Amino acid sequence: MAKILVVDDEIDLQHLIRQRFRRQIRDNSMQFLFAHNGQEALDQIAAEHDVDLVLSDINMPVMDGLTLLAKLREAEEITKAVIISAYGDMQNIRTAMNRGAADFLIKPIDFADMEATIDKMLGEVRKARLAQVQEQRLKGLERELELAARIQQSSLPQPGPEILRDSRFRLHAAMRPAREVGGDLYDYFLLDKDHLAVVIGDVSGKGIAAALFMMMSRTLLRVTAQQGLEPAECLRVVNQTLAGNNAAHMFVTLFYGVIDLTTGKMEFSCAGHNPPFIASTDGNIRMMDVSQGGLVLGLFGSAAYNTESVQLAPGDMLLLYTDGVNEAFNEPLDQLGEERMEAQLATTLNAPLDELVAGMLNLVDTYADGFPQSDDITMLATRFVG
Repeated sequence: MAKILVVDDEIDLQHLIRQRFRRQIRDNSMQFLFAHNGQEALDQIAAEHDVDLVLSDINMPVMDGLTLLAKLREAEEITKAVIISAYGDMQNIRTAMNRGAADFLIKPIDFADMEATIDKMLGEVRKARLAQVQEQRLKGLERELELAARIQQSSLPQPGPEILRDSRFRLHAAMRPAREVGGDLYDYFLLDKDHLAVVIGDVSGKGIAAALFMMMSRTLLRVTAQQGLEPAECLRVVNQTLAGNNAAHMFVTLFYGVIDLTTGKMEFSCAGHNPPFIASTDGNIRMMDVSQGGLVLGLFGSAAYNTESVQLAPGDMLLLYTDGVNEAFNEPLDQLGEERMEAQLATTLNAPLDELVAGMLNLVDTYADGFPQSDDITMLATRFVG
């Protein structure tokens, strides 16, 4: 029901309006309120809170129509105002329009014109209120995204004292979502005092849905890995669980490796993820062979995975990354590529891992040269000290 406030000190106008709009009043599609001056109108608006339209005369006692218009604009309510003035009073009409009146009616009032004007103004009010609701929803979503981003950042693994004290390895990770929240994941944890697990993954899609799937995947893998299963068996269990509860048909690529800190041997299994780099202190940089890797996790519950191994020498650095790095775009839509990554690694080969990761991020930014980031960027660097 639309609420319309008529502000006029002529008592007869109330009766005429009730007669003209008796059908709308009877059908509860319109409710008319009446005030004799601007001050009464403001009191009515304050009491009702949801007046849609004000029809106001200009010349009234206590507070005139022009002053009322100024007060309505200060209140910032979604209320349209139509001014009523005598024929030829263009100066006041212009002043009223400058103070926020959306339209005007001329006395003596043509009620057909009044009805058409009311219908037009109410349509604009409905659009304005809908826009306000959508804006509020958008602001609410933005607040939820900000909260989700803080939760995601706070959930990223932090090196505990047992990791910080262990001199047999070093590690550093960084994640830069393309949106407020991302679908990339990384993790690291000690399975026991001699075995370090490293994980990186990339969920299909972006935003909150991908972030939720990411957190579920990471938690499943960590819980499964701590049961002491070999890497391929871990991925098989995680894949089976994800595929059995995946109405959204999302998937995650993932690399999971376990480094024996006494020997440097790393057993790993790959589910459709980018092959990591291995960089040695002598300058040898190579990509790991993951050709025996299995399918992505989450789509096919019966998929099989293989456990492979690689030997790390003391000083070797392992760089895990998501395709937001190697597939970063520049303005001509060319991709960064693994060759540029390898060249960058050669310049920071023996640098501390935080500098090495920062250098790779700087390479991505320099190459993109301001072109918007289209995918999440995540890296996990580990150096086997021995």
